[in-house]
Amino acid sequence: MTLYDYKKEVSSVVGQGPGSRPFSRSEAKRLLQDLFAPKPALYWIDFLVTIFIGYGCVAVYLMAPAFSPMQISAFLLAGPALFRAGIFIHEIVHREEPSMAGFRIAWNLAVGVPLLMHSLLYRNHLDHHHPRKFGTPADGEYLPLGSAPVQETLLYLAQVLVLPPLTVFRFLVLVPLSFLHPRLRQWVMERWSSYIINPYYHRIIPPTEPRGPWVVWDLLGFLWVVVVLALLLKGWITWTTIGLVYCLVVWTISLNWVRNLTAHRYANAGSRMTYEEQIEDSLTIGERSLLTLFLFPVGLRYHTLHHAFPLMPYHSMGEAHRRLMEGLPEDSVYRRTIMPSYWAAVRELLRGARAAGEAGQNPVEVWRHPATASYAR
Repeated sequence: MTLYDYKKEVSSVVGQGPGSRPFSRSEAKRLLQDLFAPKPALYWIDFLVTIFIGYGCVAVYLMAPAFSPMQISAFLLAGPALFRAGIFIHEIVHREEPSMAGFRIAWNLAVGVPLLMHSLLYRNHLDHHHPRKFGTPADGEYLPLGSAPVQETLLYLAQVLVLPPLTVFRFLVLVPLSFLHPRLRQWVMERWSSYIINPYYHRIIPPTEPRGPWVVWDLLGFLWVVVVLALLLKGWITWTTIGLVYCLVVWTISLNWVRNLTAHRYANAGSRMTYEEQIEDSLTIGERSLLTLFLFPVGLRYHTLHHAFPLMPYHSMGEAHRRLMEGLPEDSVYRRTIMPSYWAAVRELLRGARAAGEAGQNPVEVWRHPATASYAR
């Protein structure tokens, strides 16, 4: 399913939350009609400035004296800059317009290949917007952390430490091996080719999906890792450099991981959700601060708006949110999704987690054994 199919299907899925008026997608869209067209020039300027700052900080971080104020400052700034550059992958997956094709290629060459995260690895994101998969084990970007014991949140956060070596293993070992047999290639693409928070997720790649772009970007990633290893063996870079890069990558991924804790309430126990429930499960962070500037780049602060209108470009979201707050009725469910701050959203998540622990409930077990879940793929 593409996001264009999603728009058609989601309009027929209607629910109603208690104590509030149902979210009317058509009513909201009337307020936002002129905001859906992307501005490619703005994407290019934002992206180029971001990678200039990000890679500049990386260079200073790697060359500065160990533990010097310059190195520490460059490290702290490089993480948010690389995070912002990397999170454009989210826009790329949603933007299928021909006018964005050049941007997609440039992003993959400048960020996707060097950071081993080409955009095809995030196409599973469409499952997160599938109205029958959202909030179920078939959703790679959902775990019921808000209704599971706190240790599940700790396990979720611990993934950050192992993601970099697993990603290198994929490109260096599994990618070349996958070309030995079509079944092995399919297995690698379905089980080792998704950037997700749900480690139990099984991606389905249909036989009709074009394989040429996969081959190109996977092989470029493989060659990049080989070049780095060759430089290491030649002594042109050291293991200290590799260690510094690992720390920086963990710092960068951590920003996204802690940000993602507040993208949803994560309270669903595995059953299929109505459209109304999907909207109410999503969150918007109302606070504007230095923290939200770093943790919610490229429109991520308006996550409810994004799930209501997945094709809304990031540069229009601030204005779209303002119009919805002015134009929607006071009892609209959209207003119930707004959190006053990042920390308020985290506290709500942890309250639910503690209550689940006291009650002895752990719906994550449904994710570990998805055959028991009441959802449809």
